[in-house]
Amino acid sequence: MTEGADFPTEGTSAERKMRFLYALRSRGVTDTRVLLAMEKIDRGHFVRGLFAERAYEDMPLPIPCGQTISQPSVVGLMTQALSVQPRDKVLEVGTGSGYQAAILSQLARRVYTVDRHRRLVREASETFAALDLNNITAITTDGSFGLPDQAPFDRIIVTAAAEDPPGPLLAQLKVGGIMVVPVGQSDAVQGLIKVTRLETGFDYEELRPVRFVPLVEGIAAD
Repeated sequence: MTEGADFPTEGTSAERKMRFLYALRSRGVTDTRVLLAMEKIDRGHFVRGLFAERAYEDMPLPIPCGQTISQPSVVGLMTQALSVQPRDKVLEVGTGSGYQAAILSQLARRVYTVDRHRRLVREASETFAALDLNNITAITTDGSFGLPDQAPFDRIIVTAAAEDPPGPLLAQLKVGGIMVVPVGQSDAVQGLIKVTRLETGFDYEELRPVRFVPLVEGIAAD
């Protein structure tokens, strides 16, 4: 992912929050609803252990199961591109720490988030419960196949890179719906793609270069 300056952690909570939001704006996150959601959801709740003190830096950080929590500016830009509306039902593929789903919970009616790692789903669910985020459902499953039982979705966000936008996910997107997904080889810089489903097919827009862990099929053994 792109490199960025640290989000300062010194000073009062209000000062830190103000600097955090200013840094997001300076990197292109300008949607008021997204900024309010990111102000309300403290990234510190989703970063544990050795890296907890770096929760407010604009950088990806390691989390269990060989995964990462995305840098705040990328979370903001992806959320902004998704253009979530208050009545939307959203699918997130790649729960990870749960941070992205928590942001989405402030914008959508219902969020379904899936991950192939049971531990990540369990820990994220515990965090959602502690924060009283009752409109998120976290499920351990193979996210490359989406969540057919709950389809179709107004919005789909994928937080792992696929070589192409996965067909099952495209099929679970409503007409008029939007999917944001990183696309490209896992060992190279990928492109963040915004896909809009039309009556006649799909419209693809490339947004920016990014770098994500690869989208892997199957459920992990952990």
